[in-house]
Amino acid sequence: MPASMQRSIRMVFCTIALLAGSLPAVASASAGLFSELTSIAPTLDRKVLRRAVSAMECALAGGAGNAERLAIIDFSLPSTEQRLWIFDLEARELLLHELVAHGQGSGQNMASQFSNVSGSHQSSIGLFRTSESYYGRHGYSLRMDGLEPGVNDRARDRAIVIHGADYVDPSWIDRQGRIGRSHGCPAVRKEVAGEVVDTLKDGQFLFSWYPDPEWLASSSYLNCQSRTVASLQ
Repeated sequence: MPASMQRSIRMVFCTIALLAGSLPAVASASAGLFSELTSIAPTLDRKVLRRAVSAMECALAGGAGNAERLAIIDFSLPSTEQRLWIFDLEARELLLHELVAHGQGSGQNMASQFSNVSGSHQSSIGLFRTSESYYGRHGYSLRMDGLEPGVNDRARDRAIVIHGADYVDPSWIDRQGRIGRSHGCPAVRKEVAGEVVDTLKDGQFLFSWYPDPEWLASSSYLNCQSRTVASLQ
């Protein structure tokens, strides 16, 4: 066998060995992050947190740039509960735990319908990457890009953004049994909107959860298939 071919074969086996050796380290890092975030957010369902961490790490493995923060929305909870968590991934701290609205088309107090279609006024689930902040009709706001084709990748076209809204207020709960609803945006209290936008802008991850059977079975991030999905920039 030519010496050049022998060298090539050795290089292939060395690469395989290195990749195999890195898997336990990756799994250990994932388990460590999950454990630490669980300890600082005991009210966040562990199943939801595990899915969020796994989806984020799948995106990172697929070429996404590192993020400093992770936001999680659990849309299986009623709008009367604080169902938005924002974590600092470097300091391993819980920065915010807040109310967040869902779309008018998604349900009343409980959201159950989700869409990627313009004009549906429904929220979208799945993994997002945050982008630029801007001032618009709702004041200081934050654009997001959905990373899951057919699930949330039309978020920018639909103007699904994070913004403050006066209807995201505990006083609405006493009057209506729920907070107000958006046109699909994850709206937050006006008092914290600026902090939320500044905390999440410029390439952070946001994971919106709902146990939709079709999404659970087909999501590239939840199942971490090694194929190109939406843009990871």
